[in-house]
Amino acid sequence: MNGAGSAGAMLRKALLKHFVMALVLILVLALVSGRWYWRRAWIYTGMMLGIQFAAGVALRRRSPDLLVERSRMQSGTKNWDKLLAPGVAILGPLAIWLVAAWDVRLHWPPPVPVPWSAAALAACALGALLTAWAMMTNRFFSATVRIQAERGHQVVEAGPYRYVRHPGYTGALAFTLASPVALGSWTALVPALVAALLVIVRTALEDRTLRAELPGYLAYAGRVPSRLVPGIW
Repeated sequence: MNGAGSAGAMLRKALLKHFVMALVLILVLALVSGRWYWRRAWIYTGMMLGIQFAAGVALRRRSPDLLVERSRMQSGTKNWDKLLAPGVAILGPLAIWLVAAWDVRLHWPPPVPVPWSAAALAACALGALLTAWAMMTNRFFSATVRIQAERGHQVVEAGPYRYVRHPGYTGALAFTLASPVALGSWTALVPALVAALLVIVRTALEDRTLRAELPGYLAYAGRVPSRLVPGIW
């Protein structure tokens, strides 16, 4: 299979995976909350799926080899990231969704006011779009932390990488912290804070790895001092 065919197959596989995940998410949220008509959850899920679908199609055109790279855990993944990656990508979001659904079922504490949820949903969308922008800009945006020598791994300084060194994590952090409020749950902020801490830890470990192993990264770090939030860290 040629590169384009392989990327096309990976895109179909990725889209199918996102569809299945969205279906599972809807079922879990509905069953745990006891409500099939939970407007905030369905808007949230639709927004998330729509951005993921658009990013997958755009990535197929812009960096088809990155679809192949992100399709599975590649050799060379750091041992610590074999533990952190599932926590950041799967377990953290799942904990937020489950707690939010249970919160809705119990009706305690009082739900988040609708305007706050609307603002948080906008923050989720901006976070997801920032992560997608970083992915479109950086053809080495792997799903796990590793030095991609076989793909000619090099420092990327364009797009959002002009402002922070890990804009994908900046978007993920915004999405994580805004998700509970978007879903209407104060209680889900507890697992969201834990998930956000995992994102920060992963950012620090990845940055340390790139400083030590990726040529040119130290000089780039000198030009762009912020890892995650401009002017803060």
